[in-house]
Amino acid sequence: MKQAEFDDQGSRIRWTEVAGAEPARVYVHGLGAASGVYHAHIAARPELAGRRSLFVDLPGHGISDRPAHYEYTLEDHADALAAALDQAGVKGAELIAHSMGGSVALVLAHRRPDLVSRLVLTEANLDAFPPPTAGSSGIASYEEDAFVDGGHARVLEKVGPLWAATMRLADPRALHRSAVGLRRGSDPIMRDIIERLPIERVYLQGGLSGELPGTDALEAAGVRVVTVPGAGHNVMFDNPDAFAAAVAGEV
Repeated sequence: MKQAEFDDQGSRIRWTEVAGAEPARVYVHGLGAASGVYHAHIAARPELAGRRSLFVDLPGHGISDRPAHYEYTLEDHADALAAALDQAGVKGAELIAHSMGGSVALVLAHRRPDLVSRLVLTEANLDAFPPPTAGSSGIASYEEDAFVDGGHARVLEKVGPLWAATMRLADPRALHRSAVGLRRGSDPIMRDIIERLPIERVYLQGGLSGELPGTDALEAAGVRVVTVPGAGHNVMFDNPDAFAAAVAGEV
């Protein structure tokens, strides 16, 4: 396990790492998740083995610190991720990022283009204020103190055992602020960022999740949109073969 300070109070973002060839692949989890849980089984596959791989837990999640003063906006998460990559000596990495992590990856690529050479995003949030069915909207519907004082427990019961297994590791206040920040979006907004980035961009959409809004505009901007059959939001669990092929650049 490795770590880097990400604020002026000594808070640390942490990650585990597998040695290998450059450029590194950096795996970034979604809201209430953890990178190793969602991605280690993918990085270990034969078609992906041999590359340096970092499994980073964003602030407030997993093994990283959860400072009470932190705002946990998308920009905050991106800056913390940048601190981890700077500490690790990573440049021009491939970012494999899920859901909220995809939004963070886009903001990072916009703010620190030296750190990112390729993006593989899985059902990343591209727009502000997602529909009420989204996890972030449900969490953000609570006032912060109400979420901490009981809403967190109710959400854990509602989301089911898979997501709850990692969400219970996230600090409730950090989780709520992250959800609020995700709903607010970034400036410029994530969809504008992905359409303008001058790097390879792959967007994975689970076939069970429905059609991705704005697909035509994304593809016109050079984004490769891949609909993964038999998969919902968690493509890496539902169809790991297709997910690994996308990371390897085979689709």
